[in-house]
Amino acid sequence: LPRAEAEPLLDAHNRGLLDLDPRLGVWGAVSLRPPVALDVDDLLAAGAVGISLPAGALAGPRSLERCAGVLDRLEANNAPLLVHPGPGPGRAQAYAEPGAPGWWPAMTRYVGDMNAAWHAFVAFGRPRHPRLRVVFAMLAGGAPLHVERLGARGGPTASVADPGLFYDTSSYGARTIDAIVRVVGVDQVVYGSDRPVVDPAPASVLGPAARAAMVATNVARLLGERPAAVAA
Repeated sequence: LPRAEAEPLLDAHNRGLLDLDPRLGVWGAVSLRPPVALDVDDLLAAGAVGISLPAGALAGPRSLERCAGVLDRLEANNAPLLVHPGPGPGRAQAYAEPGAPGWWPAMTRYVGDMNAAWHAFVAFGRPRHPRLRVVFAMLAGGAPLHVERLGARGGPTASVADPGLFYDTSSYGARTIDAIVRVVGVDQVVYGSDRPVVDPAPASVLGPAARAAMVATNVARLLGERPAAVAA
């Protein structure tokens, strides 16, 4: 939607979440038509822990440049970015084709957009935003698992060791989480879920030490906070 139409909806969304229990961290949502950097300051001042952007808005160098002001303000405020599956502004076609089953976009465009956003950020975003902490939902569509192919094609393989990139486990189970951990390390993985759409795997899928890291220690590093105690 154009900014004039989007702002009332975004304001209602953000206000409704910010009025909930303050223990529930809120990722603020901003308009992208056009992105306005000062929106970030306003939402962080209101209590948001960071800003969320759809992967489609960060899926290439031009898209990243368009959102650079938003990312600059996050970095200046030492606040993180959440990248979630979703289309960017100006997408011509529908996100799900008519007649496709309900699971289709989750297994195609969601994965593709998250993969593109990860590759775009590590190649073009990280040089401009060296201190920005970013968490990619759904394990970035498995993008780090392609690091060998990335290297073979001349891409930035050092990205897998980036301590400022985090990976949310939503909708994945033990096999894929374990595979991601083998590439990026357990310190970069945070526990997440797709509730109420999909029941999550238990946080203990990789054992108690990994559970403590994914639900507390790593989350605190992502948010720039002190880690909370973890119940057994």
